[in-house]
Amino acid sequence: MLILAFESSAKPASVALLRDGSLLSQYSQCSALTHSRTLLPMAEDMLRNAELTLKDVDLFAVAHGPGSFTGIRIGVSAVKGLAWASEKPCVGVSTLEAMAWHGLAAGGYVCPVMDARRSQVYNALFEIREGMPVRLTADRPIALEELAPELRSLGGPVFLVGDGAELTAKYLDIAGIPYRLAPENLRWQSAWGVAMAARDKAPGGADDLLPVYLRLSQAERERQARLERGR
Repeated sequence: MLILAFESSAKPASVALLRDGSLLSQYSQCSALTHSRTLLPMAEDMLRNAELTLKDVDLFAVAHGPGSFTGIRIGVSAVKGLAWASEKPCVGVSTLEAMAWHGLAAGGYVCPVMDARRSQVYNALFEIREGMPVRLTADRPIALEELAPELRSLGGPVFLVGDGAELTAKYLDIAGIPYRLAPENLRWQSAWGVAMAARDKAPGGADDLLPVYLRLSQAERERQARLERGR
């Protein structure tokens, strides 16, 4: 099976091609350009260099959240469009689960954390078992003061990945909780992780693919607050 995967849920953007679990190609970029300008051109270049076309792709995969509201919308919209136009299946996977695949070499507990602002992170906990991450918690927005006791109770160091890793590491230093900080090349989201996480998911059509935000956007929260004040 040939999977074309997209990751645009945070500042880095990447696309990857996997055939039967083996990485054929990955193209990553972390620039000031918006993902709406970079994501599809990256995929086009990658396919061309691999001497493949969209007709060769069996499944489209995308990180459908949590993460940047704009980034998630761009990635999901791109994959919905490709799946609809090609009449091929697609699947959305958790950004956090995709990042957990970066902890394979580290083993043990993997703690993906994305900066969710307002003193919170998007997080889920995983444990590497038999060469793959096994989910221990659901995806959730959580305050570091709530996350810390969970990590302490694991009884061993956690492998921190994600754009919230340094923020979390500083908090764990103060709390005296052991951790291992992923090196920069493994810390950020990647389309390879998206493709790996997609392999055991049930695919659907373009209409089935939806973003997962976990909480309201800033604009929606402000609107809700205004409505509550007006009651």
